[in-house]
Formats: sequence, structure tokens, C-alpha cells
Amino acid sequence: MFLEINNLKKSFGTGESRVEVLKGIQFSVEKGEICVLFGPSGSGKSTLLNILGLLDKPSSGELYLLGQPTSRMDDAGRTALRGNSIGFVFQFHHLIQAFTALNNVLMPLMLTHGKPDKQALERARELLAAVGLEQFSDRKPNELSGGQQQRVAIARALMMDPAILLFDEPTAALDPEITKEVAEIIRKLAGTGITQVVVTHEVEFARRVATQVIYLEQGQIVEMGSAQHFVEPQTVRFAEFLQH
Repeated sequence: MFLEINNLKKSFGTGESRVEVLKGIQFSVEKGEICVLFGPSGSGKSTLLNILGLLDKPSSGELYLLGQPTSRMDDAGRTALRGNSIGFVFQFHHLIQAFTALNNVLMPLMLTHGKPDKQALERARELLAAVGLEQFSDRKPNELSGGQQQRVAIARALMMDPAILLFDEPTAALDPEITKEVAEIIRKLAGTGITQVVVTHEVEFARRVATQVIYLEQGQIVEMGSAQHFVEPQTVRFAEFLQH
């Protein structure tokens, strides 16, 4: 299994102040799938995404990435697996304002390998071209639109050739046309075999990209299945969420 969650639980605090945020989450995602995580605020989506990205550890249960159990990995092992296999795209692009688009894309590689060589520069330019920004490589973030900055962030996440991409509200604050462009990029990436997990509140965007849908409430999975669940939701709560 490419990505598998087995009875995952996460709590914060101790004693009477202990709060259980994830309550026995269980699902799997195959290679090349686009799994969309839905749910109201406080449902556990961000906590789950942080665990998937090895930025946090579960209280119990197991996360398998690329067939590897991760719960007993030390910090060095988790850092290595994260750096080699996982890319992140956040709602806020976190681009370095003093750098050009090209150098922002190169940043993950420069942090690990130092000054980029000719091959790395060519790879970064190819990634910018893949997201439609070939002509904008020398522009700084403040010279790009919000949608263009998000595409630079996607290209940056791809620089280390990750097997898994994690998106946290990637189209928040983007207009509908730019949202369509981002959705198209995500679909194309799935065609290359990259597995993607997307947290979003935007139903129409999710309809465009999802191959698997997971709806969370209060740290539990209420509904899970294929994109067909957008058309035929199986629970009243998910149906109501889609109508908001």
C-alpha cells in the first residue's frame, strides 16, 4: 500500500485537559490517487495532514508511507523520509520575497545540496514551464499574482521529486479561473503517478480533482469513498456539508 493509516489516534494535553483530536482514523491511498479531506473547522483535518507529512506523531496507531511503518522512526529517519518523499503546498505560499521564482523553486535543493548545478537549474526551469510560468522565472513574488505564486509553490514542492504531495487549502483566496488552473495542474500530476492528499473547504474545486473523498467530523471519518459520493452522498451530514 502506498499510503496507509491504521487506527490512528492523536491527543493533546494530559489528565482532565486531555483532548482527543483524532479517534481511530483508518484509510489508504494508492499511487496516483488524489484524496480530498473535507470537514468543518476542528474536525482534525490539519492535525491529520501534519501526521501524514511526518511533522507530528500520532498518539497511537500506525502510518505507513511507501510501505514503511513510521511510528517508531527516530527524528533523523522521519526527516530523511519527509525530505526524500513528501512535498508540501500550503495556503500561504511562503515564498522568499527577495528571491526570483526560479530561485524559490531551487530552494529545497539548495538547502540540502548547496549551490545548484546546471542540471538542477534545467530541472527548475522545466518545473516552472510545467506550471505555465516559463516566462516568469526571473520575477520576484511581489511581481506575480496570487495564482502564479501558488504555482511557483507547487513547482518548488516538486523539486525534490516527491512521491507524495500534501496540499493545505491550496486555492483559498484564489478566483474561480485560477482555481481551475490549479485543479488542472493537480490532475496532471496524478497522471505522473504522484499521490496527493488535499485539504480543502471548496466543494467545486474538490469535484474537479478528487478520486477519493474523506469527510471528517470531530476526529472521526463520517463518510469515505470515491468521487461518486459528491453526486450520491451516503450520509446526511456529508450531504448537508456539500450544500453549504
